[in-house]
Amino acid sequence: MPSSLNGSLASSQHPEGDTDPSSAQKAKPKPGITYAGQEKLPKLPIPELEDTCKRYSDALRPLQSYREHRETETAVQEFLKRDGPILQEKLRKYATGKSSYIEQFWYDSYLNFDNPVVLNLNPFFLLEDDPTPARNNQVTRAASLVTSALSFVRAVRKEELPPDTVRGNPLCMYQYSRLFGTARVPTEHGCQIGQDEGGKHLVVLCRGQFYWFDVLDDNSDLIMTEKDMAVNLQVIVDDAVQTPIQEAAKGALGVLSTENRKIWAGLRDVLTREEDSNNAECLSTVDSAIFILCLDYTEPQTGAQLCGNMLCGSSEVVKGVQIGTCTNRWYDKLQIIVCKNGSAGINFEHTGVDGHTVLRMVSDVYTDTILRFAKSINGQSPSLWTSTSPDPSKRDPSSFGDVSTTPHKLEWDMVPELSTALRFAETRLADLIQQNEFQTLDFEAYGKNFITSMGFSPDAFVQMAFQAAYYGLYGRVECTYEPAMTKFFLHGRTEAIRSVTAESVAFVQTFWAEVPPAQKVEALRKASQKHTNITRECSKAQGQDRHLYALFSVWQRALDEDGAEAASSNGYSSPSDAGSPPSSPIGSPKRGTNVPSENGDSNSSTPSRPVSQPQPPPPSPPQQMPSLFADSGWDRINNTILSTSNCGNPSLRQFGFGPTSGDGFGIGYIIKDDSIAICASSKHRQTQRFVDAIEAYFLEIRRLLRLVRSSAASPRASRVREAERPDVGSRFKTKGRVIKGEKDPSPGGEVKLEEEEDDGLGGYGFFDAGMLLQAIKANEDEKAAEKGVAQGRRAVGKKLRLSEY
Repeated sequence: MPSSLNGSLASSQHPEGDTDPSSAQKAKPKPGITYAGQEKLPKLPIPELEDTCKRYSDALRPLQSYREHRETETAVQEFLKRDGPILQEKLRKYATGKSSYIEQFWYDSYLNFDNPVVLNLNPFFLLEDDPTPARNNQVTRAASLVTSALSFVRAVRKEELPPDTVRGNPLCMYQYSRLFGTARVPTEHGCQIGQDEGGKHLVVLCRGQFYWFDVLDDNSDLIMTEKDMAVNLQVIVDDAVQTPIQEAAKGALGVLSTENRKIWAGLRDVLTREEDSNNAECLSTVDSAIFILCLDYTEPQTGAQLCGNMLCGSSEVVKGVQIGTCTNRWYDKLQIIVCKNGSAGINFEHTGVDGHTVLRMVSDVYTDTILRFAKSINGQSPSLWTSTSPDPSKRDPSSFGDVSTTPHKLEWDMVPELSTALRFAETRLADLIQQNEFQTLDFEAYGKNFITSMGFSPDAFVQMAFQAAYYGLYGRVECTYEPAMTKFFLHGRTEAIRSVTAESVAFVQTFWAEVPPAQKVEALRKASQKHTNITRECSKAQGQDRHLYALFSVWQRALDEDGAEAASSNGYSSPSDAGSPPSSPIGSPKRGTNVPSENGDSNSSTPSRPVSQPQPPPPSPPQQMPSLFADSGWDRINNTILSTSNCGNPSLRQFGFGPTSGDGFGIGYIIKDDSIAICASSKHRQTQRFVDAIEAYFLEIRRLLRLVRSSAASPRASRVREAERPDVGSRFKTKGRVIKGEKDPSPGGEVKLEEEEDDGLGGYGFFDAGMLLQAIKANEDEKAAEKGVAQGRRAVGKKLRLSEY
């Protein structure tokens, strides 16, 4: 029988000095390479307060009017003089001995989120199809992906997974310990993360029905071949079809995981009211599974439909019954989703892991499916793994231990209370799905190679595209967010890149003005360089958002404790955590948490500097919100209109998430060598038009770049062409006619090219005809009028023909 999470969850409700919200049991030490570098990673530094406030002010300046920014500057200066230094000092004391000053606050922000996680928190990945067409059917593809995923699980558990690195620098691997066997579990006082680190079974959802079978032994070795897996999955599909889908929908309890978290917590209490009841065991089986496999019966055809299916499932009501794939999900766990035609994706619970971690898993899984296919052709083909499981077909049956490889169907006891709750949960979910829309762009005209050849950072280049397209549609810039990875530090997560800068605003205004192409390109270059600089600083944990949020959390917790100094002594905000003794968050697996920083101290934060004033102003009363957080700028920067994220590689077709605000867009994008994939979501805010505008911008900016190509050779290009001397005799008697591409730029820096299909701005349409330029032209008309230019009376409007009566 599958193991249970009950024990670990019980321990998490009484942390006993453990500030990690995960209720996972501590792993036992064992040698391995995966976490070998954890002790060498520096701790996330706490930025200087003055630096953070300056970055905060700079990020808000292009988003505010002159008056608004003056008010923000006043609030920031007051914060620096009164509450800021006090909160900074409390934060430093709180962070002493902890792995990360932001980690607990980060977890709380996710786990105290009360709205449904679907479309609000969980992102998705859409995988490329299997390169071998014969394997692109549901059962074959699912068996292949599951087998490779289990090999990845094995590598993580045995600590054989090579550590992540970027340009030779090691990254924190802690998140991999939270990837499998975990479940987001709602309680009366917020959610917890439960984990069964030794789970051996897989849960399969098919037409809303639940099945399980064991796939690993006690040593985390695979106990089934890919063929065995396919047999099991086919048996499950055949069994699920026996129940009419309208009837199965009445027991599709996965829908409950889409409910408001407090409602879902109450319904879980109903399921577990009797400790050893059938429902309690079924729920425990789902919670403790390694991951969930969802087998959908639909075949989405378009990119938008596929993305929607991976993010929230489809909604289709027939005769008053929901039969869409939205009933075939369990959003509190990592899910592998496979459609009937073999299209596959991932939907993951975001609290403990970021996209970079799941991307590594997906990449390795996709690569392994290819290598295993190659090995079936050539037995000498390489393997992705340091070691592999013994061949299950050659093992002695007694060596598998206590396992059950035959699929079992979970049959819930549908008491009236659950049936009613399921009905209401489904209708609310259907509403939520209908309130959102998705559109995709598979831009294949160029990608990373072209962008870098022009001397731009690919990410900065694409970020400017979002801003230019948005400005072209609405005539303004909005708060934009992009995460920067901070896994160079112990337990690092992300920092917020604020993409709107004075340089980016100047660029979008220049792009839409009647100015020479060279001026537009130069403005783009400055804006892109500024974005690159900010990204670099954020990756070093020198941003403003995470630091300010930690200061806000420190203040909030002190307020919750009626002004007591609790904020400097413990890191708990959940009611169940209040009053716990000072302690460290749970450390990296098999490692301690008191990790020395680069300067040898146990706390990598810079020592606090003395207050410059001999007698600083008194702090605000505990009940009064600090000036920086009470200012309208704080609300502005936390209301993200363009929420963007760059995550992907050739194994992915699309990546995305829901919008983070009612009037915003969620934009996931992947920059490949020769293409750019974008998935945009919104609550029906002309998403297709926005995507079309982005595509039109990409084509127009390429035209401008070709017009203004630098005469200097690209730093990445070979200089071999410079060695060609047409006036010198060749070793070939017949040279032939020279085939020339584009003409070299003229000394003036510009060259006239033939008109191409992308010369126009496409989706921008009438904007290019004059709407965005009317203000500029109006200024010219006014100047002409001031100079006394004679103008005759013009006939305005259409002249009507008079009828004779």
